[in-house]
Amino acid sequence: MPAHGPHASPSLALIALAVAAAAANAQTPSPPPAAAPSPAPPQLERVEITGTRDNDQSERRQSTAAKIVIGREEIERFGDSTVGEVLKRLPGITLQGAPGRGGAIRMRGLGSGYTQVLIDGERVTSGFSIDSLTPEQIERIEILRAPTAETGARAIAGTINIITREGFKKRLNDLRVGFGVETGHVHPGFSWTRNDSVDNLIYNFSLSAFKFKRDTESVTTTVREDTALPARSESVETTQSTEERTALHATGRLQWRGDKGTSLVLMPLLIASETDNARSSRVNYNSSFGGPLADPPYDTSTGSNTGRYRLLRLNSVFNRSLDGVGRLELKGGLGQGHWSGRSQRYLRNDDGSTPRAMPVTFDDVNSARDTNATLGSKLTTLLPNDHALVAGAEFEHNRRNEEHSEADTSGDDFSARALRFAAYAQDEWNLTPQWAVHAGLRWESIRTEGEANGLSAPFKNQSSVWTPLFHTVWKFDPKSRDQVRLSLTRSYRSPTLQNLIPYTRPSTDNSETRPDRAGNPGLKPELATGLDLAVERYLAGSGILSANVFYRQISQYIRTITSLEGGRYVSRMQNVGDATTQGLELEAKFRLSDVVTGAPGVELRANGSVFHSKVKGTPGPDNRIDQQASGSVNLGADYRLRGTGFTLGGNLNWQPGYTTRLSATQWVVQGKKLVADAYVLYAIQPGVQLRVSGSNLGARDYLTGSRYDSAADGGTVRESSDTETSSYISWQVRLEMKL
Repeated sequence: MPAHGPHASPSLALIALAVAAAAANAQTPSPPPAAAPSPAPPQLERVEITGTRDNDQSERRQSTAAKIVIGREEIERFGDSTVGEVLKRLPGITLQGAPGRGGAIRMRGLGSGYTQVLIDGERVTSGFSIDSLTPEQIERIEILRAPTAETGARAIAGTINIITREGFKKRLNDLRVGFGVETGHVHPGFSWTRNDSVDNLIYNFSLSAFKFKRDTESVTTTVREDTALPARSESVETTQSTEERTALHATGRLQWRGDKGTSLVLMPLLIASETDNARSSRVNYNSSFGGPLADPPYDTSTGSNTGRYRLLRLNSVFNRSLDGVGRLELKGGLGQGHWSGRSQRYLRNDDGSTPRAMPVTFDDVNSARDTNATLGSKLTTLLPNDHALVAGAEFEHNRRNEEHSEADTSGDDFSARALRFAAYAQDEWNLTPQWAVHAGLRWESIRTEGEANGLSAPFKNQSSVWTPLFHTVWKFDPKSRDQVRLSLTRSYRSPTLQNLIPYTRPSTDNSETRPDRAGNPGLKPELATGLDLAVERYLAGSGILSANVFYRQISQYIRTITSLEGGRYVSRMQNVGDATTQGLELEAKFRLSDVVTGAPGVELRANGSVFHSKVKGTPGPDNRIDQQASGSVNLGADYRLRGTGFTLGGNLNWQPGYTTRLSATQWVVQGKKLVADAYVLYAIQPGVQLRVSGSNLGARDYLTGSRYDSAADGGTVRESSDTETSSYISWQVRLEMKL
């Protein structure tokens, strides 16, 4: 709900109470004079009243649109080294990829454009990884389960808004130094956060740097059968790789406050990293085929990847109160990211013969540059009858240039531009102390065009979408701890620039499960109609119990399809029809002593999700949306040992394995994930504490795979490929000091 009205602001209530108390004290009549001399009047203590942002639970409860707020305490609880590790424990969020190695963020099991990720309310630029930020640079994380007109409608699964360190609340001068250990490699790192003010200027900055070296081992087993011959081949490729990375991250916020609610905020961001990866593999091959196919595609492979990434961004926000009108916000941003690297790979046979896989030598020197500019305006007006009306417009320009220089070809350079326009309006209205509604309408248009080597003409793609949005919350009683939420929304997913560019990236050993990859400039955006319904109970302290169900009806669903083109297997994105997804999300968080008299003060956290989806144009079973897990579970607890200075905590994260059917002939397989984390925190003295944490305890191998069976198309070929990737325990030791 908007922060206005008689029931909306605890800060105003406190101020009113203090003023009333002071007035009552001033109006109390003095006692009649006594014969003895009167004592000296008492010295009144100075009372200071300040207004601050609502705490995390209060902000969640007062919001009309469903929102989960994660503050500093939760972010720094485990001493995580990446933002992804923080997010994986939150309700409804999963990470793709091996444990401890990061990966794409998914809400409700959906990623790849379904989940909108914002930093300070702005969409991240192409090529930006969320793990480029460190947890020390984040003030809070907001999770919106349904889109709003203001935050944007490209959020079929939901929105994750990461807020970097904010302006002045209290003086901070925090230093954290430590190191991590994984497979015998020591990873040093530090972070420094400073927050202070000088007259009307408030400044905040956060600086972090780290260096790591880590090993990875995987085994890929590929089996191919042809029932018509009959014949069978099997290859087992064992791969070892070592990655070294050095990174520097810096964020800042400079805020100037003037008269009449005027303020100007500048938010710079700098990320710089260098990566060096060395890789080698060996193939063992057995075949019942005759002729040249009896030979392995290659015996050994060696390669390396080096890369440098630089991102510099500056966002600005100007606010001013307009008498009789409302509050005007103007914002703008400029950013540029540059990535350059070299990828080399050499295939060899032990006997000196030429490997069957082509190309034998791969050497690609490449670079990519993304330039981004944004402009926006927003007007907030408080209307009679407790309305908060917001209207705004946005403009964004993105340009991406890629250059590739390969040893045996001219490369596949391209240049592309994307223009986005949006306009929106929304009204948040407190109808009664028990009932609030939030209605909005957003229009958004995206135009993409570009050129690439080998294209006879530039490619173009344009789409526009209208998205009406409605949210409401009902409290059983104005003072009740129970409430019900309902959201009816329309949202969409736009194709990525990489999926629109129509050039082809060849694979080393082309097959049904290792196809070439190509873009499709004719892709249309997916459109989704959504329903969200939640019941929440707020407990004593910061406890909460909630249950949320959701449903999405998706049209023009986009999926990767592999087909035979010109003698080679090629995969490209295509609009394949309609799909649905639905699920149930449960959450419980409370202190045990608040609900059980005499129990210890253990902080308990649990959340569980069940997801189900169906792509209507794909035969079942397992015709789910791409790589959507069937659910996830998190169980966690924390306990402070009184009088000892120690705090202990742990979390268990589980995701079941699943199979996804992509078409009549294709499947992908994902193994289960079970990740345990724990930490010990010791308060040495006020302002100084030592943290020891372990992640991915009891590390397990991570399975991914693919299947191809041409029987549905009358063929005789079957192929399966499974990769087992090792994962490792990672330890962190960190000294945290308030200077």
